[in-house]
Amino acid sequence: MTWLKLVEGFMPMQMLFELTLCVGLFALMSYLLKKNGLAIPMFWQGVLFWLFIVLYLKYRIYPPIPFSVRAIYGTVALVAVFLWMSATEADWKKFKQPILNVMDAVTPFHKHLRTGYLVGIPLLLWGFAYSSLVPSQEEPIELRTVHPAPPASTKVHGKTFVLQTSSNPYRVNPEGKYDQEFTNSLIVEQSMGRLMKPTANPWDPKAEGYLKYVREGGEVFFQNCHFCHGDNLNGRGLHAFAFNPIPANFTDPGTIAQLQETFIFWRVAKGGIGLPRESFPWASVMPPWEQHLTTDEIWKVVLFEYWHTGYYPRTWD
Repeated sequence: MTWLKLVEGFMPMQMLFELTLCVGLFALMSYLLKKNGLAIPMFWQGVLFWLFIVLYLKYRIYPPIPFSVRAIYGTVALVAVFLWMSATEADWKKFKQPILNVMDAVTPFHKHLRTGYLVGIPLLLWGFAYSSLVPSQEEPIELRTVHPAPPASTKVHGKTFVLQTSSNPYRVNPEGKYDQEFTNSLIVEQSMGRLMKPTANPWDPKAEGYLKYVREGGEVFFQNCHFCHGDNLNGRGLHAFAFNPIPANFTDPGTIAQLQETFIFWRVAKGGIGLPRESFPWASVMPPWEQHLTTDEIWKVVLFEYWHTGYYPRTWD
């Protein structure tokens, strides 16, 4: 359903509006059918409604969301269906009656149906388990791209940033000038990671300039990002394992250490949803943070991520 565009910046509200509209239409259709003596059994109403939600999540949302996230939403929808069907004793009795009919197998039809389920369900589970565990000779599609292809420029909050020429405005020296060497000099590299110099503590209330911006970026990170990327930026946050793949591990030298700072700015601003078509295939459920953070806050978060890991952003050749 990519022909019906999701409005950038209003995607969550648009999805809620569409689902609310569909639920209203579904309820209206059910009422009209019941009024005309063609009522759909409660059991099949619940099944059809849940299937609609699953198909909506799979085919309506673009870019596609990971299966693990769809499974979470599908489970929530399933619980909602059970709550709906058990709202009254009469509705719950109507809902479970077809299930009880098959289990009791009073009529020959239900007896054959029960036999079919007893044979078919194990076969389906076996087929799913086999297809999940059988070795594949094809290269996983996610491994074909190390990182998503960036555009030449990106627009954030109405301002266009050319990725090859832009720079982090907060990577400055005490005079307020952009100075990569000055920011690097505040970190001592050791084999086990980053070590601050005694005079380079951004959490010092008196810290100014670059270190002050690092602290402000850290505050934004721990308010918004650490739930997924973790307190230590290792991709092991509180919600990390609800996703597949899990969030990026910034301490891994294969992530931000290999990328330009403007690339990270673009990825944080656009998230997974805002990636252009040429960036796919790419599995990312990260939200477009430009909808929640200012441009300055995004730059400061990027600054903090490099400071915390001790890595230096790559520069354009």
